[in-house]
Amino acid sequence: MTTSRQRPAFGAFLFFGIAFALSSYFTFAAVQGDYGIFRRIEVNAERAQLRQELEALQQDVARMENLTQRLSDDFLDLDLLDQQARDVLGLIRADEIVIR
Repeated sequence: MTTSRQRPAFGAFLFFGIAFALSSYFTFAAVQGDYGIFRRIEVNAERAQLRQELEALQQDVARMENLTQRLSDDFLDLDLLDQQARDVLGLIRADEIVIR
């Protein structure tokens, strides 16, 4: 009796090698690609930061709208007008003393 030794087919190695390469590529792309998990985490962090900036800007706009409304012709806040005249024009009242 002769025993013949059979080698695995080269096609099987080629098939599994290509399958492994493709699965590695798609796994890498799913984790670190343009639409991967890490990119999604970065986008979510950036979105949270931009929302905070938006809220801060909305508060600034609301404050400026309030000041603008208080200086309008319909509603004149004399204290605010006095403050603006002091800050912008450098005016003082006659009964005040300036110390430099």
